[in-house]
Amino acid sequence: MGFRQELQKQRWDDHRFYHHSRINQSLHLFSASCFLMTYMLVFVSPIAAAFTAWILAMVSRQVGHFFFEPKGFDDANQVSHEHKEAIKVGYNLNRKVVLLSLWAISPLFLLWQPTAFGLFQPHQGQHEFLHNLSLLWIYLGLGAIIFRTLQLFFQDGLLTGLAWFTKIATDPFHDIKLYHKAPIHVLRGNLYDPIVTVEGEEAEAR
Repeated sequence: MGFRQELQKQRWDDHRFYHHSRINQSLHLFSASCFLMTYMLVFVSPIAAAFTAWILAMVSRQVGHFFFEPKGFDDANQVSHEHKEAIKVGYNLNRKVVLLSLWAISPLFLLWQPTAFGLFQPHQGQHEFLHNLSLLWIYLGLGAIIFRTLQLFFQDGLLTGLAWFTKIATDPFHDIKLYHKAPIHVLRGNLYDPIVTVEGEEAEAR
């Protein structure tokens, strides 16, 4: 399997296993738009970029997964939720809990250790604290991606890790392409995507 095929496989598995709910898809559409804003803001304002990425994009994305995505047996793919969590290439729900917990306690960590063990100049006021916190959040996000990519290199091979890294970096563009009609389906009362189970085919009614 080549790089392109591996990337397509990871994208397809992510969609068919983890995006049945149209509400979840709609939240991913919002999240993807916020991440695209982050890509631009990071060169202008680290504070705006970090808060857009973590509070708007990341929280909305994970709300969709934790609260709206079905957790029972997946009839469309004939697999259990536990099986999907076990074979998840990226961050499954348990890994996301760890990552989100680190994000949530990071302000307390920065209050306890203002320099972050020498990483920053200690803050002297609220704006400097927000600036350091924003940089910490950016480093946390990049670190999480690099850490999982390296894990996949050793666990599943270089190709899998590179494909996942590329998938994560391009997810905002792909999510907008894939889920731009999701809010319309929700307004029509079509709350679940009738996802097909043949790899490479488009889901119905998209």
